[in-house]
Amino acid sequence: MGFGVFIHRSDSIYDDSPAERYQFPAQYLGRVQRCVGDWIVYYEPRKVVGTRGYFAVAKVQQAIPDPGARGMFVAIIEPGTYLDFANPVPFSGADGVVERGLLNDAGAISGRAQSAVRPLVPADFSRIVSLGIDQAESLLPRVDLADTGLSEEQTPFIFEETRERVQFLTSRIVRDRVFRQIVLRAYDERCAITGLKLINGGGRAEVAAAHIRPVEAGGPDVINNGIALSGTAHWMFDRGLISLADDLEILISRQANDPEGIQGVVNRTGRAIGPQRLSDRPHPHFLQWHREHCFKH
Repeated sequence: MGFGVFIHRSDSIYDDSPAERYQFPAQYLGRVQRCVGDWIVYYEPRKVVGTRGYFAVAKVQQAIPDPGARGMFVAIIEPGTYLDFANPVPFSGADGVVERGLLNDAGAISGRAQSAVRPLVPADFSRIVSLGIDQAESLLPRVDLADTGLSEEQTPFIFEETRERVQFLTSRIVRDRVFRQIVLRAYDERCAITGLKLINGGGRAEVAAAHIRPVEAGGPDVINNGIALSGTAHWMFDRGLISLADDLEILISRQANDPEGIQGVVNRTGRAIGPQRLSDRPHPHFLQWHREHCFKH
């Protein structure tokens, strides 16, 4: 087992769904197999417009031949492990490249940086996760990034510290906090149904980050399975009194006892207000699940 980096872009030609599967050609099979049972970091290349850099983590459950594409393989992501970073991490910053294992003996970036799948040393994994989830920094094991080094064998301390971060990534409390941050930021802390942006006296947004397909029903902690909802809208959404069409039209249940009242709190467009970034908007796959399993037709 070992950590790895999977390159993914939203306009990929591959049949990817980062929270569920990652498609790759046979040449990367050995590298992916070494990641089975361990965590990988998703990375979006710098040449992509508006790149997110390192943007998420997930755990690889298995690597299998793709039944729908001859000569291709699929890394199956363990359900419930995918997590978008609260803060996407750029490839390089003021201190140089974040993935320092890519540097050669001369200190230059090696050709490994072009590989769609590549190994990731524990110190780099720890560093990237720390930067990606600094919203919960007080819960993270402390680490002096300047002293981590590049070698996997440098000290047992780095290995133990990295494994503590892995345990941190599986915490439901931590995952809920990160999920709230990424969803509220995507929606500008505004309720998608009412359009209201209400901030309380303590500076906290009076809106919740709701899973479209709940975690208890296998819903992942991915941005396009999330929607920002105020208290009343959240209650109605969870109880199936409202739902969304694929084009984000707001649907009102015929079983609602006060459909006119519900219509009165819906924003005047009649459609949910989605994030600016198209890839952050609710995915039809999750909306369909909500309509079929929650919405009271």
